[in-house]
Amino acid sequence: MSPTNLLVPTFAQMLRALSAWLDKARKQLPEAEAEALLAESIAPDMFPLATQVRFACVQAVEAVTRLRGVPLPELRETLVAEGRGARSHPGSIADAIARIDETLALLAGLDAQALDDGADAAIALDVAGGLNFDMTGAHYVRDWALPQFYFHLVTAYAILRGRGIKLGKRDYVSHMLAYVRPGAGSGG
Repeated sequence: MSPTNLLVPTFAQMLRALSAWLDKARKQLPEAEAEALLAESIAPDMFPLATQVRFACVQAVEAVTRLRGVPLPELRETLVAEGRGARSHPGSIADAIARIDETLALLAGLDAQALDDGADAAIALDVAGGLNFDMTGAHYVRDWALPQFYFHLVTAYAILRGRGIKLGKRDYVSHMLAYVRPGAGSGG
């Protein structure tokens, strides 16, 4: 499977799911309580929900940018700044959904093989704490981009579930409903 065929649909379907989870929170709670969720985290030393949303978007933006060999866009810097500052300025659920929508628009604008030439490209990744990684694009996809993306998604899901938002497996893998066999699931 090519990087484009793996990453673009994966990022898009899971970001749409994340947006739907936030929308469910907005519908299940009074407005002030729903908005307060953005400041919630699993543990005191973890980033809050607002950051998890932004950093899931960062992983998608970075991956499609790095694999195309183009400079990181302003959107990435905006998402990182908002994510790092989310403890004191979490923004609103509407803001979070807007960032997801911007990321989805970036993904939708990619050509069918936009990322494929990046599979063999050299990727240099510098992360917090002075860690520097050198890898191929394929290794970057497998060992960094997808795990990091899912880390932030699962953390967002866990924060929402932990704060009582009614979400289940169908919400997490809603894209799988397209594959349901006719007549399946009607039994007990």
